[in-house]
Formats: sequence, C-alpha cells, structure tokens
Amino acid sequence: MSFSSLRDFLFDRLEPAGRLVRVSEPVSPHLEMTEIQTRLLAEGGPAVLFENVIGPNGEKYDMPMLVNLFGTVERVAWGMSREPHELREIGETLAQLRQPEPPGGFKQALQMLPLLKTVMSMKPKTVSRAPCQEVIWKGDDIDLAKLPIQTCWPGEPAPLITWPLVVTQGPNAKGKSTGDDADARDDFNLGIYRMQVTGPNTTLMRWLKHRGGAQHHARWKDQNREPLPAAVVLGADPGTILAAVTPVPDTLSEYQFAGLLRGQKVELVDCKTVPLKVPASAEIVLEGHVSLDEHGDEGPYGDHTGYYNSVEPFPVFTISAITMRRDPIYLSTFTGRPPDEPSVLGEALNDVFVPLLAQQFPEITDFWLPPEGCSYRVAVVSIKKAYPGHAKRVMMGVWSYLRQFMYTKFVIVVDDGVNARDWNDVIWALSTQVDPARDVTIIENTPIDYLDFASPESGLGSKMGIDATAKMAPETHREWGTPIRMADDVIDEVTRKWAAYGLPGDGKPIWK
Repeated sequence: MSFSSLRDFLFDRLEPAGRLVRVSEPVSPHLEMTEIQTRLLAEGGPAVLFENVIGPNGEKYDMPMLVNLFGTVERVAWGMSREPHELREIGETLAQLRQPEPPGGFKQALQMLPLLKTVMSMKPKTVSRAPCQEVIWKGDDIDLAKLPIQTCWPGEPAPLITWPLVVTQGPNAKGKSTGDDADARDDFNLGIYRMQVTGPNTTLMRWLKHRGGAQHHARWKDQNREPLPAAVVLGADPGTILAAVTPVPDTLSEYQFAGLLRGQKVELVDCKTVPLKVPASAEIVLEGHVSLDEHGDEGPYGDHTGYYNSVEPFPVFTISAITMRRDPIYLSTFTGRPPDEPSVLGEALNDVFVPLLAQQFPEITDFWLPPEGCSYRVAVVSIKKAYPGHAKRVMMGVWSYLRQFMYTKFVIVVDDGVNARDWNDVIWALSTQVDPARDVTIIENTPIDYLDFASPESGLGSKMGIDATAKMAPETHREWGTPIRMADDVIDEVTRKWAAYGLPGDGKPIWK
C-alpha cells in the first residue's frame, strides 16, 4: 500500500489500524508535548494528532499537530510501504543499486533489468499546481509564531523545528550546469537538520559538515556570492521523509528512491521564490536562502545523547515565503535519550544496513545498532570468521564503508553463533573470548560527532574495536574452549515429553 501524502498515510492506513489517536484536550507545544510523547514511545504507543494546540498566550493555533509518527518499527516499515519483516529487502535493493555486481550470465542480466527499469521510471515529475501552495505567505505575512513549533526541553533558548526536510542543490547540479561541469553530488539533496527559530522569518540551519546540505553550502560558497537557495518541507509523504534518512547511493536522488519505495513517482512543484522543487502533496513549505557568512549561536538543545549540546555557530536561514495547504498538519517530534523517534528509526533501518554491509563483507551474518547506544555509537557485528585478524578487518570496514558509521565509537565483533542482538549473548562473548591487551583496538584522532562531549576535542576523538570472536593461531597458542551444548537426542526427547512433566512454561530449548 503506497501513500502519496502524509494525510493518506494517517487516515487511510494508521487510523483504520488503530495506530493514530486524535486528542481534543488542549495541549501546549511547550514541554507538555515532549512529556506526552516520551511516555508513548516507552510503551510503543500510537501516533497522535493533537487537534487543540494552545499557544503561549492561550490562543488556539490554526492547525493540528502530529507527533510520534514513526514511534514504532511497524510504522516506519508501513511508511516505506512494507511490513517490518520486509525491511531487509530494501537493503538488498540499495546494495544492488549502490554497487551492482556484473551479471554472472545472460539470465542474471535479464533478472536485473526489471529493477533498473523500475528505478529509471521513478524519476519525479513536475506539476503546475499543488496542494502545498493553496495558501502563500510573503512579506509581512511571514511569521513562524503562527506555527505550533515545539519547545522540547526546559532551558532551551527558542522553539525548534524538529522534522524539517531540507531541500538543496549544489552549484553544479544537472540542469544548472552542462558537460564536464555537472556534478551528481550537487543534485537534489534531502536532509533532516533541526532549525532554531530566531525571528518571524529567520532560523538557524544546523547541519554537520559531512551532511549533504552542508556540503552543498560549502561548494556553493566556493562559486557564488549570493546565499544558497533552500526549501524546508514540513510534512511530506512518509516515503519521501524516510528516503531522507536512508543510505541512498549518491547516484540516486532521494526523490527517485522515494518513488521506488512508494511504487509511484513523487510529484514535485516549483517553489514560488527559490529555484527548487518540493513535494506537491506536502503540508507546509518554508522557502528561503541560507547565508554564506551570517551565523548565529545555536543551542543549547536536548539531543539524542540525553544531554544538552554545546552552543555552536550555524548559518542563518531567511524565509522568503511560507506555502501550505488550506488545512495543514504540523509534524513535530523531539530528540532525547532513547527511546525517541531517531532511535526507533535507527532500529528499523538496522535491517536495511545488513545487506549493504554484507555486499562488501559477505562474512557478515548480522549487524546491530542497539537503540540505547544513541542510535549509532555502538555496533555489534557477527561474522563467519575465516582467518586470523578477520575481526579487525571487519571493524575497519564498518567505520569506513558507509557515512552513517563514521561516528560509531564502539564496534564489537562476535562469531556467527552469537546473537548480535541479544546483550546476554554479547556479554557472554566479551567475558569469555576477549583478552583486553590482545583483542581491544584503539584508534586515535578520528572523526567524532561534535555533540560527543566525552571526546577530548570537538569533532575529533578515538574509536574502540573489540574482537570477541574465538581465536585461532597465531592469535593464540593456547587450546581454545569448546562451547557446552546438550546432545540433540536429549533435546528432542525433553521437548517431546515436556507436557508430561507437568512443569510450567512452554519448555522451549535454549540451545542454538
């Protein structure tokens, strides 16, 4: 089932399934909304549409507010037009698109054609009229205070736009440059970058240096004096939102991948004041420009670490128009110590990452980013170990293969007989298979999330790899232990007789 708009997803999929609840009780976006959502997330609760959102002076906002949209893995999968057990198939598709292997023969080549044909057919199309432009604010009509923008945590300096889908193009995008000047890196980039409100028509654009929007900004600054055009989509269809947080190959636009997820092209419309295209079915769009030289102090804000981040300078975004539907829905969330929506998204996308990593390292049998590890700071990898030093090679591969893992601080490698997603199994492997002096690798002076205040320098710190696999010569010269396991015939006999014992429980065997 595909969804061409956010409201299609809400009212055709979530609400009939009991996964969307409407609340008419007055609710404030100042702190109260965060506390409500933290409790919903902890219990795997539904998405919520608050229909009576109250501002600081007691006035009611003209639009409802949606939170906890992707608060469960199930809803993330549904947003990708899949079921949870099908998420790994998305990773397999991405692996083929990211680095397609030469076909082994004519038959295999024919099998690849449908995917390639489908991808090519999913290029977005431009329409002349769009729901997201039914209402247009320009000039003095622009006022972010009219939107129910959330203040998430005590002590934050200003309301924060938390689900902005930021659309940019670099200086040498296709259609803007021809011949050798065209650069695929400069095509449409969609990224989620939080935005601190600083005035009726200004925000700060918090994008990290390695992210696509920031790279567009840097390349634009090298070639232009005018500010970078940008559009901020609030409430796109779920496939487009999720495409922005998925490791899409650089040769494929997020718009095109969103079409692949949806099974139908994304319809775009030209912005009114900037040379960009945005999803026609969006709820709200902020159009404007990101300054090349004007910056403001951003923060402190509560972050995914569970702490407030340091104050850092980020460029100013000045709004030239706000367009929206006649009856828009404002999409919001919060970021904090897990569980939060980013950690749920990370858990869902975990299965997307496995085929991507296994394509490069076929020995990888599973990969797990524990949500409590702030989504990406800890990774556990299980492998079919084949030679001495194999675990260390995999560690280096995890850190270097995908941009998503450049900030992962800890990589634990276990044998494929260990369940990478079960801390009981992982801790057992750490306790029995690791000698700290031999099996712990420390790498200094590596890129680290600048929000990581534990690192000695902002943006620069160390990484730790732990080899918790069984050792072989010459990694060890001692006889290695043999795991205890019950005989299969005894396991089968006890399973057969369990009901006759009259014991509680289902008697499921514990042996792998």
